[in-house]
Amino acid sequence: MAKKKPAGTPAIVALTAAGADFTVHAYEHDPAHPSYGEEAAQALGVSPAQVFKTLLADVDGSLVVAVVPVSGSLDLKALASAVGGKRAAMADPALAERTTGYVLGGISPLGQRKRLPTVLDASASGFPTICVSAGRRGLEVELPASTLTTLTAATLAPIARA
Repeated sequence: MAKKKPAGTPAIVALTAAGADFTVHAYEHDPAHPSYGEEAAQALGVSPAQVFKTLLADVDGSLVVAVVPVSGSLDLKALASAVGGKRAAMADPALAERTTGYVLGGISPLGQRKRLPTVLDASASGFPTICVSAGRRGLEVELPASTLTTLTAATLAPIARA
């Protein structure tokens, strides 16, 4: 008898396989909304500081995942420093999609095709739980920052700007 594969996005499959404690939140995505992250915060009724976006940056020729609050922006210099690099720039969007297996606006730090160094903004530790993309637009996963840090082997560092 064949084993049944867990249902859901690669992020949800990874969380389930790890036995993690998490909650999935779905909402109706509006393609006209100017910000995926702010749309998620509004739909979930939580502060944008508690909803985190997943970005990919090129640090000295290597891709790095940065997870920062949607209420702020990524400090590229701080990200480079957090991973022992000198220079960082945002990754090409098409490369980010190919590398992670997710589309922009739905990139999750979990269940990516290729495991990359990950840095989670230190502000995440100030909340009992945070929300990150569950792997598609209109789908968020809520979990403790410590769970995300463990599952992605993330470094906690101040990489966001207000």
